[in-house]
Amino acid sequence: MLVLLGLEVPLGYFYARGEVSRFTGDGRHSAELLAQALEVRVERRATSDVPELVSDFIEGNGSHVLVVDATGKVLADSDEAIAVGTDLSAQPDIDAARRDRSLSTTRENRAVQGDTFTVTVPGSSGTTVRCVVRVSYPVAPVTAKIHGIWTTLALIGLGVLVAVAAIAFALAHWATGPVRALEHATAELADGSLKAPPTTSQGPPELRRLAHTFTRTATRLQHLLQAQRAFASEASHQLKTPLTALRLRLENFEPYLDPRAHGSLEEAVGEVERLGRMVHGLLALARLENSATAPEATDLDAVVADRAATWTAFAAEHHVDIMVTGDPAGRVWAVPGALEQVIETCSPTHSGSPRLAPRSRRPPGAPATNAQAGDAPAVSNSM
Repeated sequence: MLVLLGLEVPLGYFYARGEVSRFTGDGRHSAELLAQALEVRVERRATSDVPELVSDFIEGNGSHVLVVDATGKVLADSDEAIAVGTDLSAQPDIDAARRDRSLSTTRENRAVQGDTFTVTVPGSSGTTVRCVVRVSYPVAPVTAKIHGIWTTLALIGLGVLVAVAAIAFALAHWATGPVRALEHATAELADGSLKAPPTTSQGPPELRRLAHTFTRTATRLQHLLQAQRAFASEASHQLKTPLTALRLRLENFEPYLDPRAHGSLEEAVGEVERLGRMVHGLLALARLENSATAPEATDLDAVVADRAATWTAFAAEHHVDIMVTGDPAGRVWAVPGALEQVIETCSPTHSGSPRLAPRSRRPPGAPATNAQAGDAPAVSNSM
């Protein structure tokens, strides 16, 4: 903007100054030529030719011409507003021209209905002044021309600004596009998976290299996480069933063991249960890593009923009854799948005598509360 102003303002100023100088110089020169031609006519006493010369002069330029003789009396007026013979010798410019001095000024002229550049020159031969010519040129045309050049410069400047702004916007979009793509890819990676890797074919070279490095890092990270999850899930699944069978076999040994060995049996069962809980924790961790971690409102009673229905068939094989007791707990905030894992950890397949009881009650109409290990109806098993 400052550069444009620094270029256009001086250009417009010098152009306007040149136009004014050219206009005034041409006007003064034309008035002097007319004065010389009229001086010859007056010297020859051919004053009848003066109006014709004046008419020829004003044709096409819209000026106003007034001619007086050496005594200051009007010889011709192009507008015919002043009668021939009127004495104008008292007017300052006429008086100065009679003494062989030229004057020029800008003033209002009713004949041309606006401001004019007025030149008053003597028609002289040597030091003898035979007539005086006053020519008034309208300044409206040159003013309109100067205004036109200022308008043109302003439009050029505006066009340059628009072009520069468009180029700057295109460059900014080109440079920041990869940054926005990286931001989107980072958000996806933070959510757990990178579905749309950032492009490496657009933007500045530095951002292309950054996008390529980010994609390679994100791919490697996802591969490592998937390998970790697969290992945890596979190991947990492979160990869960044998540990459950081992615990049941140990419990079935109890009627056939010497009472003095019951303590060791209970310790062995406890160690198996502890190992089972560790395996189940690994399985739960693997499931949580593969699912959303944002808490959601969940019906605790429905989850408990579903888990109880799931265990019934398994418990019946071992002559175990599944019962759900306690008051309804309502809806709680929990990570999807977390309640099932918490309840399964306390199920008959993981402990000998589980019991879950609510720690708090939610009043009717109250918002859901966070789920805790004890926020479930009581579940018990009986032989």
